[in-house]
Amino acid sequence: MTDILDGYEISWAPSIAEIGRDEWNRLARPVHFPFLEWDWLRMVEESGSASPATGWLPAHLLIRSEGKLIGAAPLYVRDQSEGEFIFDRVWVEVAQKGNIPYYPKVVGMSPFTPASGYQFLIAPDAPAGRVTRLICSTLDRFCAVNGLGSSAFNFADPSWAAEMEQYGYAVWRHQGYIWNNDNFYDFDHWLATLNSNRRKTIRRERKALRKEGIRVETLACYEIPDDYFSKMYSCYESTNDKFGVWSCKYLNRHFFDSLKSNMRENIMFTVAYRDDEPEPLAMSMFVFSGDRLWGRYWGCFEEVRFLHFELCYYTPIEWAIANGIRSYDPGMGGEHKARRGFFSTPSYSLHKFTDPSMDLTFKTYIMEVNNLENGYISEMNGLMPLGSSKD
Repeated sequence: MTDILDGYEISWAPSIAEIGRDEWNRLARPVHFPFLEWDWLRMVEESGSASPATGWLPAHLLIRSEGKLIGAAPLYVRDQSEGEFIFDRVWVEVAQKGNIPYYPKVVGMSPFTPASGYQFLIAPDAPAGRVTRLICSTLDRFCAVNGLGSSAFNFADPSWAAEMEQYGYAVWRHQGYIWNNDNFYDFDHWLATLNSNRRKTIRRERKALRKEGIRVETLACYEIPDDYFSKMYSCYESTNDKFGVWSCKYLNRHFFDSLKSNMRENIMFTVAYRDDEPEPLAMSMFVFSGDRLWGRYWGCFEEVRFLHFELCYYTPIEWAIANGIRSYDPGMGGEHKARRGFFSTPSYSLHKFTDPSMDLTFKTYIMEVNNLENGYISEMNGLMPLGSSKD
């Protein structure tokens, strides 16, 4: 069904596959956030990882002018929050106490991807403000007509998040981590920014692995053997199985197998081997685009002390410096990231509730919540082992 408003054609797509790959990517690729590109979303949806059966109903909003796609919002209707990584249980409880429906809701994000970069996709030659207003007003009507509790955008691009406040969205801050490349010319140059104790610890950890006969390789794009994608799923599966009810195993083997023929130019692996054995001992998977790198999944076939730090932090930082990467997002969680040179930084989710009282409650208390989160970010940055080569 297509509506016409202010001369623009508004429609909804129940799957990314119903949208032309080239017309979607014409909008998505300029933002250098590969998790919103057509191929990534298609793999997530077509594999069944994000589907109505798993609580993700695609409802992508499209804006066309004279038949040409000029704006798009990747969206999913949800009856739960599993896999969003914003942990909104407290707001669910607030709504329940007020007898206000929280679900269903509509969410803009790349499923299972706690990485900052979500935004509306708008053609460079389109009137961005007008298209944004049209998407927001359409979402408001969509929520009201269909009885949805709210619209939200998770892990929003920081500058876009600030812009969206003028459309009635309240910003919720969340703590995350980032490594920034301050024009480092090699790993030791970066290491010199840490204090002497941390430098010694990192060197000792890396030396211990070498003494065990463990070697590490980085494989990018078409250097990655086809069968490594299935092996990566096995690593991802085994890592999540260790966490039981806290598992975050949302993607399936079909998704990982699809990577070998889709978006391979954006994939990098770090792989550990023992001595001259050909089979991997452990693997970690990364996604990169432009000058940005994201750590995604890790796992091992044999537990080896310090190997996680090597494959997920040290080797990726070396690769990032060598390949002109400006920022590296290592993923969520863990004070050990702060102790290994990753700064705490805010990520943002945006929320607007259909019920006026719930919307007012959220906006009234979110500043206090954000202040607490700012305090936690400062606390984590206080753990940073900063120093100089002279200390």
